[in-house]
Amino acid sequence: MRKSAIATVALLLLSHAPARAQVGPVLYEDQFNTLDHWLKVTGNGDWGWGNGELEFYKNENVDIADVPGEPGNKALRIIAKRESGPGIVDQWGNALNFTSGKVSSKSFLSVKYGMIETRVRVPDLNLGGWPAFWMLGTSNYTWPDCGEVDFMEMGGAQAFRNAHDSHNGGNGLHNSTVNQMVGANAIYGSNGVVSIASDPTDTFNRPYYNYAKPLNGRFLIYRVYWDDTSMRFTVTDEGVERDLYTHPFVFGADAEELKQPMFLLANLAIGGAFTDCYRLGDPASGLPVTMATPDTMYVDYVRVSQWNGKGEVTLGPPTPQGGVFGVFTDNTPTNASLQAGSTSQVYVWSNTLVPGTIAPFEGANALSYKTNAQGWFGGGVLSVQPVNLFNFGTGSLKFRVKMPANVTFKIGVIDTWGNQNYVDFPAGQTKYGLVRNGQWGQASIPVSDLRGLAIDLRMLSYEFVMLETNGTAAEFAFDDIYWDGGTVVAGVGDGASTTKHAVLLGNSPNPFRSSTALRFELPAAGPYELDVFDVAGKRVSHFRGIGQ
Repeated sequence: MRKSAIATVALLLLSHAPARAQVGPVLYEDQFNTLDHWLKVTGNGDWGWGNGELEFYKNENVDIADVPGEPGNKALRIIAKRESGPGIVDQWGNALNFTSGKVSSKSFLSVKYGMIETRVRVPDLNLGGWPAFWMLGTSNYTWPDCGEVDFMEMGGAQAFRNAHDSHNGGNGLHNSTVNQMVGANAIYGSNGVVSIASDPTDTFNRPYYNYAKPLNGRFLIYRVYWDDTSMRFTVTDEGVERDLYTHPFVFGADAEELKQPMFLLANLAIGGAFTDCYRLGDPASGLPVTMATPDTMYVDYVRVSQWNGKGEVTLGPPTPQGGVFGVFTDNTPTNASLQAGSTSQVYVWSNTLVPGTIAPFEGANALSYKTNAQGWFGGGVLSVQPVNLFNFGTGSLKFRVKMPANVTFKIGVIDTWGNQNYVDFPAGQTKYGLVRNGQWGQASIPVSDLRGLAIDLRMLSYEFVMLETNGTAAEFAFDDIYWDGGTVVAGVGDGASTTKHAVLLGNSPNPFRSSTALRFELPAAGPYELDVFDVAGKRVSHFRGIGQ
C-alpha cells in the first residue's frame, strides 16, 4: 500500500499539467453578490468555539461589500472590531472585548468531492487575528468525528511557524510573522483526534512563506483537490500555485469522515489556542491581542469544479422523506428507513442504561435496557446524516414500548442546531394511546406536539429520544419505531407525485435569533405574499415579491 501511495504522489507532484487537466466543469459558483446560501453565525460558542477564542460573532459584522481597488466586484466582508457592550458576552455572561463575523453554509450548501477554490484577502493580523476558510462534515457526529478541512488558515503561533520554515519559501531563521505564512489542515477522529498538520518530524507539512511580500492586504487563491482517495491543498500567489504538503493526503481506513459531504465556513477569529494570544478566561495563558481593529477580511468567490470525475453539490437541506420513515423497525413496511450501525447509531447517554433482557416486539432487534442507578436515563437513535422529515408535519411518531406503569418518561427529537423538544408520558396514565399493562403497547405522538416551536424538521439528528429524570429504577424496551403519515414527494419513497402548491420549507435558524432565512417553493413563477406571525398570532412582518 505504501509503495502504491508514493507512486501516485510522484505523478501528482511531477506532472502538474496533467493534474490540472483533471479539473472538470464548474458545478457551483458563488460570487458573493448576495448571502442567499449562507447563514450568519452569532455568539462565542462553547468555551470560545472550543478554542478559547475571544470574539463574539455578530450579524452586523458580516455583509456584501465592494472590493477595494476592484470596481464592480463584490465580496463577502467580515469586520473584526474591538468592541464590548450589552450582549457581547461568553457563555457564562462574562464581558468580551472583541466582535467579528462568521458565515456557514450548513443546510444551504454542501459539497462532496471536487476542486474547491476561494479567493481571500486578510487584514494585518499582527497578533491575535485568525482567519480561515474551511469545511465541516454534515454528519450528526460531534467534532472531530464529523471531520474538518481547513484549506486556508493563518495566524498560527510562532512555534508552529518555526517548525516548518525551512521549506516552501521559509528561511529557517525562525523569524516569520503571522502575515508571512499560511497553511492548511484536515482533522478527523474516528480513532482518536488526528491532525495532518501535526508533523513533529517536519516531513510532510509545508506551509507557504513569503517574507518579501506578506500575504495580508491582497488576494490569494486557495484550493483543495478532493476525491474519494485523497486531498491536495494549494495556495496560488501571483499566478504560482504551491502545494501545502509534500504530497496529497491519502485517506486511510481511519479517515472515512473525510469521504463524506461537508459544508463551508468562513470566519475571522481573534485570539485563542491556535495563536500566541491568551485564551478565553485566562489572560495569563498568552499575549495580549495587538491586531489593529476595526479591520476587514474579504472572500471574493467560492467555486466548486469536478475533480478526477468526482464532485457533488447539494443546495438546501436533505431530500425530504415521505410516507413511512423507519427509525428502528424490522418488519414494518417503509418508504425509507435508518439502519442501525450503518446510517444510524443507537446511543445511551452517560452510561445511564445497561442491556436488558426483554425480547423484541417484532423482528430480531429491540432497544432493551435496565436502568443503571444514575438518577436518570437518556438515549436515542441518531441518524449519521441529517434527515428531512418536514413533510411529516401532519403525521405522527409511532413506537412500541414495554414500560412499567410507575415510570414517568419523555419522548422527543433533536435537530442539528441543538434544539430539543419532548412530550411527557406520566406514570399511571394513558397518553397518546399507550396503555401500560405489563405488555407491549403502542403510542402515536402527533408531530405537531413533538416538534414544538423550535425543532427544524428539515435537519434532524435524533429522530427518536427517550428520557427520564426522576431516577425510577426499571427494565423496559422500545421497538418498531417509525414516522407515519408523511406527504409523499415525487422521486422519494414510492415515487408518487404531489399536487403542485406553494410549500413553506421552514426557516433557518429555527428558532429565530437576530435574523432568519425564510425559504419556500412556488408551483410556478409569479407574485407571492408572505406573512410572519409571532406565537400570539400577531403579524410581525410582511413580504411581497415575484417568484422565479
